[in-house]
Amino acid sequence: MELSDIFRIVNLAVAGITVLGGVFHIFPVGFQNLILGIYMIVFGLAIALLEFQIPPQVSRYANFLFSFIGRGIFYILIGGLLLGSHAISKIAGGAVGIIGISYVALEFIPSIEPPSNMREAEVGWGAEQV
Repeated sequence: MELSDIFRIVNLAVAGITVLGGVFHIFPVGFQNLILGIYMIVFGLAIALLEFQIPPQVSRYANFLFSFIGRGIFYILIGGLLLGSHAISKIAGGAVGIIGISYVALEFIPSIEPPSNMREAEVGWGAEQV
């Protein structure tokens, strides 16, 4: 199995955990839980979408998702938001947070290159006119 396939599987796992965590976060129903749950679901779906198709708006407005350190910090943020009072929330948040820490560490290992879907933003870098 290639390294890019492993990254794709890990990113899809994070997306699935984030969507499920968002659904579980909605209950018990409350305004804050509802808003946070909806954001988690949207973030999870966006992470999954990036594994199959990269919309041009994402590379322009969320280009931090195209580097190990940016995606790692984003995963750490999501992991912290997933943490809750239930055991399943703690496991899900901890798993996503640990994956985020691993991605941040991968930024400093030059022998490991980002997969192709994380390099798409570099193609148009600097192509905008001021």
